[in-house]
This record gives sequence, structure tokens and C-alpha cells, in this order.
Amino acid sequence: MRRTCETSWEGRREPCLALPRSGGRTVLGMLTGSGQQRPGGQGANVIGCFSGSENTIPSPQKDSLLAYMVNAVSKQGFSIYVDDPEQKENYNCQVDEELESNLCELGSSAITSNVHLLLDLSTGCPMVMDISIQSQPEDHMEDAVTLTVVEYAEEIHQYLREAEVRFRPKPCYMRKQPDITTEMRAILVDWMVQVGEEYKLQTETLYLAVNFLDRFLSCMSVLRGKLQLVGTAALLLAAKHEEIYPPEVDEFLYITDNAYGKRQLLRMEHLLLKVLAFDLTAPTINQFLLQYIQRHGVCIRTENFARYLAELSLLEADPFLGYLPSQTAAAAYCLANYTVNRSFWPETLAAFTGYSLSEIVPCLTDLHKACFDASHCQLQAIKEKYKHSKYLQVSLLDLPAVLPQQ
Repeated sequence: MRRTCETSWEGRREPCLALPRSGGRTVLGMLTGSGQQRPGGQGANVIGCFSGSENTIPSPQKDSLLAYMVNAVSKQGFSIYVDDPEQKENYNCQVDEELESNLCELGSSAITSNVHLLLDLSTGCPMVMDISIQSQPEDHMEDAVTLTVVEYAEEIHQYLREAEVRFRPKPCYMRKQPDITTEMRAILVDWMVQVGEEYKLQTETLYLAVNFLDRFLSCMSVLRGKLQLVGTAALLLAAKHEEIYPPEVDEFLYITDNAYGKRQLLRMEHLLLKVLAFDLTAPTINQFLLQYIQRHGVCIRTENFARYLAELSLLEADPFLGYLPSQTAAAAYCLANYTVNRSFWPETLAAFTGYSLSEIVPCLTDLHKACFDASHCQLQAIKEKYKHSKYLQVSLLDLPAVLPQQ
């Protein structure tokens, strides 16, 4: 057996055993608050899981409605935040452990009510995907055509720039979270990266899932015992939206070491859809980065390094939620271009995006620091992912110690 390190909520490094793989699969498991590994079923390798209070609330009568809006913050429930034009007020609601009702009234016309989801994922896939297609790197097959049609490139970019403002999470939402921290969110995102690699999900699926997670947490406070459930539901929803053949619900339960039931996951998915107002087509850093690369081509090493830098930004809510996805993508492009080619922001992209280099420098500086810190961080899923030969081992590239703008 080999020794690995697990990350606890307090930031301590605690030793734990990595069990051998079972049957060619890995149980990614739950993320525990104590940093201790919980053994997975059938000798599978468990990477870790969140723990917290079980949030158990007695089930209400089936013929009665839950009183969602309460005056006091309850420890055993979700808190809902509603932004008024003049001031921000904090509302709270209690949600059952089973999430029996989940039709949370957010006081916003954007949230529709009485929408019933027809979730029947029991049927198998009617087709078998061509192995030759599956074997191709997905990062070179996704969205390149639709995002870069020459005749409509500027109109597409303008639409995405307008939409990114509408679908932007609140930059400082973590300040309103009473039971979770930015470190817990980072551990969850790192785990989501591992899930994406385990099931070979598209890169865009990961970005969408993180966007769903942040937008949900911008509106509702969540206990740490339910944070992984929210992350799993976000991945499930993003996979349904983006993948041709998304993993089934049972697969998502499996990767959490069956910490949650199928009913819980589907109810959380329903709640997630309600909070997001069914707006799922959010622009992501990945989409803007694809546009920039297609607009002004770079070598494959520069492209992969830009992708690596962009994914690193997902780990840190602060400061990167303070930047728009188009700005973070521009910073990733600049830093990768300078690292590999010693060139920054080309004039063609400055004219295309409207961003001057001086407008990108603050985000560029934060991204440069995040990349330096990645080698010392305990969350290594992204770095290990880009060590693969498929990405030309770009996570091992030497970053310039100082940028000219600094």
C-alpha cells in the first residue's frame, strides 16, 4: 500500500491509507470533515468525504405544506438570500432531510413554481458509441465549431459577454455561509475534478457544475453535511446538459460511497433547478478560452497550459469569483502565452474582446500567484490531471518568477 495525504477542514495534513482499486474502478467517496477516510464497500479505494450534522428534520404530513419562510436562522436547514433593489435581506427556510417539498419560494419572478420533473433514468443507452470517437481527446472536440463560426463569431461573443453578467455568482457569497468555508468549497471542487476524470466527462461539464454550485450557494446557505450532495447534484445536472451519454444516477451515488440515497439526490437536483430558475446555459471560462484560441491560434502546449491555468481558478472562490469568466479566460491565455512564447495579449484579441492588457493585469497577477501556490497546495487533482501525456505534462512547466507588469 502507498501512503497519501488527506485534507481536513482545519487545513492539517493527516496521513491516510489509499486502498487498492477494486475491479478497475475507484470509489471517490465522501469528503470527511475530520480528514479520516471512511472505508468503501467491497474493498474499493475511497478518497474521502464531507461530514457534518445529518440535518434530520421530522417529515411533515404529506397533505400539508412546509412553512418555508421563517424569521430565525435554523441550524437544520437551508438559508435563502434574496437581493432587494435597495437592500439585501436574509431569509431562511427549513428543508426536510428527504427534501420532500423543495419548492422554495425565493421571492423572485425568475423562479417558476409547480414544475414537475420527469426523471426516469432507468433505461439503458439504445446505442453503442464508436470506440474511435471515445478514444479521441474530448478537449479538442467540444464546441469549437459552434463558438467560432467566422460569420457569427462577434455576435456570439457579444451574447456571451452579456449573458456572463446575468449568470454570475455573487463574488462574496461565502461571507453569508455560516457552516462552510472557502477551503471546504475548494476540497469539493477538487473532488469534482476527480469525478470528471473518473467518468471522462467533458471539460465544459466541470465548468458548468462549478457555476451551478456557486450560483446555488449564492442564494442558499448549506450545512457541511449537505455540501457534497449539492456538488453531486450539480455534476449530475451539468452532465445531463452537456454529455451525450451522462453517467446514471446510480453512478453518482456510487462515487459518494452511497452516502446519500437516490431520492435525496433527485430531490436536491430538483431544488437546484428551482434555485437556478432552470437557467443552465451559463457562459464559462472554458467557452471564452475556446473563442480566444480559435480567434488567435497558439501551439497545442500553450493551449493546454491555458486550460490548466483556467481550471486552477475554479478552486479559489476568492479572488476569482470577483472576475468575469471572460476576464479569467483572458488572463489564462496571457499567462500561458507568456510562459511558452514570451508574448502576452495580441492586438487581434484586444480588438475582439475590448480588453486592454492593463484591464487583465489584476486577474493575471492573481492567476500567476495561484499557479505558483498549486505546487504547495494539498489539492492536487488538477495538477495531476495535466501531468498526463495527453496534455503534454503542462502542469510541470516552469512559470516565470516575475511578470513584466509586476
